[in-house]
Amino acid sequence: MQTKGPVTKFILEHYRHFNSAALVDAAVAYEKHLAEGKKMMITLGGAMSTAELGRSLAEMIRQDKVHIITCTGANLEEDIMNLVAHSHYERVPHYRDLTPHDEWALLEKGLNRVTDTCIPEEEAFRRLQKHVYNIWKDAEDKGERYFPHEFMYKLLLSGVLEQYYEIDPKNSWMLEAAKKNLPIVVPGWEDSTMGNIFASYCLKGELKASTMKSGIEYMTWLADYYTNTAGDQGIGFFQIGGGISGDFPICVVPMLYQDMERTNTPFWSYFCQISDSTTSYGSYSGAVPNEKITWGKLGIETPKFIIESDATIVAPLIFAYLLGW
Repeated sequence: MQTKGPVTKFILEHYRHFNSAALVDAAVAYEKHLAEGKKMMITLGGAMSTAELGRSLAEMIRQDKVHIITCTGANLEEDIMNLVAHSHYERVPHYRDLTPHDEWALLEKGLNRVTDTCIPEEEAFRRLQKHVYNIWKDAEDKGERYFPHEFMYKLLLSGVLEQYYEIDPKNSWMLEAAKKNLPIVVPGWEDSTMGNIFASYCLKGELKASTMKSGIEYMTWLADYYTNTAGDQGIGFFQIGGGISGDFPICVVPMLYQDMERTNTPFWSYFCQISDSTTSYGSYSGAVPNEKITWGKLGIETPKFIIESDATIVAPLIFAYLLGW
């Protein structure tokens, strides 16, 4: 076990009950999981990239404390947007008081609001668009097809964006992931700004939809990855937020076991979810981990944790513990 810094010491001293105790339990079990030589998936829902989770997640990637990431299309692109347009972002701390007219005024200024943070359309979306289009078009002209994250890796590793960098590159988790060619799964990528832009080129006849690999191909790729990587121990599942980034990948285990009839497929070997969603009206994001047993995703003995709190507060603290900060 590595030496623990002041943040971890504070957590261990003061986080002793309720959600704070669950945070510690989950962090300790995550550390044990890695010490046993097992791999860990992190899933990113919400707007964690705009929340600048890269300040800790990038170091997690550098230190090999995460081995595969599943994220929404928004998280895939918004880390890069923050990398190239950070100084143009605007924070709106009084966002709860905004009227419809106030919101319209932000739109007219080219500012797209995510809770208290506005992403600048021209400097973020459009700055990326012209460069990523060239990469999409080049692949299509060569008859090549790639996943959404692979195109983003090509964009980052080409160096064409370096002229725009506005934060320390070490705080970009996508740049760190690109350097390591970290496996990423991006279900529902179409539901993102870059996904919408790609679709618009398809509608205009400038690109073919087939140039972009699909969600089904992501699922079959993940099935092969799990089969080849999990061994008989399984892989850990650390879920930040809810939604498709968590729902999509966790299904690979019952698919392999039930639909492929590979009955030697191990369950996910660790599960933790940080969410403030409640268990009601069939909410999957708010479902307690034991419900996943009935779906063949987790086993009886799988270490299970749920931290009912704000992921923008909890995730950096758990990462700090794992990094020895």
